[in-house]
Amino acid sequence: MNKFVVLTTVFAVAIAADLRAYSKPSYSAPVAAYPAPAYPASASAPAPAYPAPAPNYPAPVSNYPTAAPAYSKPAYYEQAAFSKPVEEHYSPMPFDFAYEVKDDATYQDFSHKETSDGKVVTGSYRVALPDGRTQIVNYKADENGYVADVKYEGEAKYDENKSAPVSAYSKPVEATYPKPVEPAYSNPAYSAPAYPEPTYAKPAYPEPADSKPAPAYSAPAYTVPTYPKPAY
Repeated sequence: MNKFVVLTTVFAVAIAADLRAYSKPSYSAPVAAYPAPAYPASASAPAPAYPAPAPNYPAPVSNYPTAAPAYSKPAYYEQAAFSKPVEEHYSPMPFDFAYEVKDDATYQDFSHKETSDGKVVTGSYRVALPDGRTQIVNYKADENGYVADVKYEGEAKYDENKSAPVSAYSKPVEATYPKPVEPAYSNPAYSAPAYPEPTYAKPAYPEPADSKPAPAYSAPAYTVPTYPKPAY
């Protein structure tokens, strides 16, 4: 084993002695055959200006609950307190009135009068009825209620109706329309065409001539048999 290692080392040294020493090559920068073009600076064209980008940061998320804003109740929302008006009570006042209407043209005839001392109301009215009577009502009203006394003057009269009853419904008059006159049409006269009666010639067929004469048959002769009469 030791011999193999020594031989390997000797062989490696011999190979290293035979290798040539090479230096790192150096290259010079190439020279341009044409000079670089030079452009004059333009005074009218300003240098481009680019706006700085605005930072865009996400809104921070709060882990705490946000309190609801508190608003004060507006003053005009307050509903005005409604107070029921105080009802004023007046003591009954005495009064007195009367009127009368009489118009023969329209058959109006009535009157009314009433008196009160503040506690008790008394009065009366009268009216002419269509049947010829006059109705008179005397009444009294107090804290106990209303009491009326009704009476009639005169006698009821009804006029005898001698006229024929008039029907409330009258049959409407039917409109009469003239009967339409039917136009008179004359039947057209057509002459029947005359066609000659066709005549057909009866075909003539020749009588067949039979070459054989009709057979003649003689009547057969039969001998009548005779039978002896039986004896009983």
